[in-house]
Amino acid sequence: MTLLARTNEAPPLSGPTPEDPAVVAASRPETIIEVSSLTKTYDRKVGPVLDDVSLTIAKGSIHGIIGRSGAGKSTLVRCLNGLVAPTSGRVAVSGREISSLRGPALRKARRDIAMIFQHFSLLSSRTAAGNVALPLEIAGVPKDVVRQKVAALLDLVGLAGKADAYPSELSGGQKQRVGIARALALDPAVLLSDEATSALDPETTVQILDLLREINRRTGITVVLITHEMEVVRRIADHVTVLEGGKVIETGPTFDVFAFPKSRIARSFLSSIVAHDLPEEVTRQLIAAPIEGSDPVLRITFTGDAAHDPVVTTLVEKFGIRPNILHGRIDYIAGKPLGIITVIAEGGRPDLADVLAHLTSLNLHAEVIGHVVRSVPAGARRAAR
Repeated sequence: MTLLARTNEAPPLSGPTPEDPAVVAASRPETIIEVSSLTKTYDRKVGPVLDDVSLTIAKGSIHGIIGRSGAGKSTLVRCLNGLVAPTSGRVAVSGREISSLRGPALRKARRDIAMIFQHFSLLSSRTAAGNVALPLEIAGVPKDVVRQKVAALLDLVGLAGKADAYPSELSGGQKQRVGIARALALDPAVLLSDEATSALDPETTVQILDLLREINRRTGITVVLITHEMEVVRRIADHVTVLEGGKVIETGPTFDVFAFPKSRIARSFLSSIVAHDLPEEVTRQLIAAPIEGSDPVLRITFTGDAAHDPVVTTLVEKFGIRPNILHGRIDYIAGKPLGIITVIAEGGRPDLADVLAHLTSLNLHAEVIGHVVRSVPAGARRAAR
């Protein structure tokens, strides 16, 4: 029996379907930052710091740009606000091509692109309120408006009672909150964070990240996080771009990149958060093809509700497998559970295609990553002699 009967009658008229181009276009998030074929070379003998970088950042998102030291992160963020001119390529923010602006036009565009720094960059001679007021004063905002705006911003970042405190009287987290309030003073559309939590202790880092996420939710400002800290991206970023050697290795929704990295470099870089790579001593024992006396090694990825399913029990009961767990953990990425477990499928001798098909039917991602030769029990070795 078919679900739909064929007919010669014309389909009824209706509104646009989800497949219609107009609907698809309307559902796409608006782009606020577009980087196209961006290259930056300081020294031709050394080579490019950024090499043909292209990416888009959606309006209102929190986008993490991660990479090891020397990956090109800081140069990229400085190209976004025009502090560094690219050797070639294009940077557009809010529809304005930043990479082509100079002088007054560039200064005007930068008012829409704020930045917070690792070491706060506060003026020691000014109070918290005075530091927040500085960009407003430079912009010629009337004094009564400045007072109201500064009070509102200090309240937003949780420092309503610290207006008259000087930087020397503030903790590191409080200084960063002043820096955030100052960055928001001119109502920018984009907030760039260049390693803004690297100088903070873990507890304060969490507080600042939660503050940035709350500001993003309340104001709709786009936040771009430049960081080498995986925890920063995992906690609040919607999307992530991985840089390595000045190139974009991967980019996409944070959960997808963390759960299913497409490159060896990304898997290695994310291994501090997600258990993609086995310990080296285990990896050395893997062989590519099965031989007599070997067992397959399965990597199983759990996402969403499946992260809490009793999969190991299923392997035992349905296929007679004795799972020997090598490695695994469950983490939360962008608020969603992600679990990865690597097991040796000992015993049972099931058809691996059936095992993988069954795991797929449970909305799990499973793959055979190699085989290991079964170890011979000490007693059996003595008997064989």
